Amino acid sequence: MSSAPTRDEVYMVARKAAEVFHSRGLTCCLFGSTGCALQGCTRTPNDVDMIVMSNQYTPEVLKQLLVDNGKGFYKRASKKIGATYTVLYCRLSGYRRSCKVDILIPGVLNIPLVDSWRIQHIDGLPVLPLFALLLMKLQGWVDHRASSRSDMQAKQYVDLRDLAQLVTIASNNGEHIDNAQWLPESFLELAKQRVEDLIEATRQPTNWRRIGFNV
Repeated sequence: MSSAPTRDEVYMVARKAAEVFHSRGLTCCLFGSTGCALQGCTRTPNDVDMIVMSNQYTPEVLKQLLVDNGKGFYKRASKKIGATYTVLYCRLSGYRRSCKVDILIPGVLNIPLVDSWRIQHIDGLPVLPLFALLLMKLQGWVDHRASSRSDMQAKQYVDLRDLAQLVTIASNNGEHIDNAQWLPESFLELAKQRVEDLIEATRQPTNWRRIGFNV
């Protein structure tokens, strides 16, 4: 069985993808576990989740851009019955080792469109702004919790650990919902309800209150 990617390998793959998109004039940023790790969460990410801030191309076209660039990216057909999308990977050193790469665009999974000047850069990598990253992770927890699939439901507990660290980081950095009004109002309103659900489940409201949620 091949070993999982290291943190440095995940960052290397993310850097390769970002370089390709930037060379095409496309703004991109990381979110998910890789974005959380760059913001200070301790869990080692095992894949790359990247948003390309454009509706000019579909995710499948963007995946093909990476494959065509010759940096070790390749695609496989999804194993999901009836799926029309492909799954993207990047080869790593060692026998049959690779890193999964998810490419998304605004609108998919309620991902907000973010101006290029708001994108944060950490260790030379573009990252979704911290407050938006936190709320996307919160949405992931809600989705995993409501899933009918046991493997997805299991992810909610990892999400909770990430959220506990990420909201503490946000609080310590002085993040506040009043300064996040550039995000869509509908996105923020959904977040407020999700935070209430989270607090009901965890009974840990302190840092959420500090960043402006009335719970």
